[in-house]
Amino acid sequence: MASIWEYANPVKFIRTTDRVLPWLSAAAVIALVVGLFWGFFLTPDDYRQGATVKIIYLHVPAALIAINAWLMMLVASLIWIVRRHHVSALAARAAAPVGAVMTVIALATGAIWGQPMWGTWWAWDPRLTSFLILFLFYLGYMALWEAIENDDSAADLTSILCLVGSVFAILSRYAVNFWNQGLHQGASVMRAGALAGDTEERVSNVYAVPLFVCMAGFVLLFIALVFLRTQTEIRARRTRALMARERVA
Repeated sequence: MASIWEYANPVKFIRTTDRVLPWLSAAAVIALVVGLFWGFFLTPDDYRQGATVKIIYLHVPAALIAINAWLMMLVASLIWIVRRHHVSALAARAAAPVGAVMTVIALATGAIWGQPMWGTWWAWDPRLTSFLILFLFYLGYMALWEAIENDDSAADLTSILCLVGSVFAILSRYAVNFWNQGLHQGASVMRAGALAGDTEERVSNVYAVPLFVCMAGFVLLFIALVFLRTQTEIRARRTRALMARERVA
């Protein structure tokens, strides 16, 4: 069995991802089309929230990716720090804009849902606040990459920033468990028994099944985008190296 570290070779990474990208992209499109159409057009209105409940088909998957994209960046950054594999550092860099966009989508859809449900577009709820700070960390992470010319130095410093920002990624996920006074309810989808339990906070199967399809679509889309953007980062790094050699020559 080939070692996973073989894919730290840029050529090997590009060849492998070139083979899987078409399948990943097709699966992402199918899952998103099926899940969003099912969720928005084939599910009934909620007896309390009405049609507003359908915002979960964008809000929940986007929030899931926003948090886990940063955790993926954390793993990639740790690999860079320990093993100095350039592909891992570039994969973390590639994931940051995708995670930032997902954070914006989650914040925007949360505000659209919150206004009719809570009576306000924004509240300094623990999860909302930590999510906003996470978004600022995304911006800072991307800005730091752009501000430092040396790629290795930029990877070192952004990896440290990623370690610090991971605190807010974890808080965004578990803030409801840490602070009971928040407006958000406890976990009702990503927990044991979400489909089979009978507590008041669980999501009904009518909404949960298409939601899981949407979540799968967002995950596949994230992976495809990270693969594509990592390829772009590798090629951009090669181009910069060739240009530097030409200037020296």
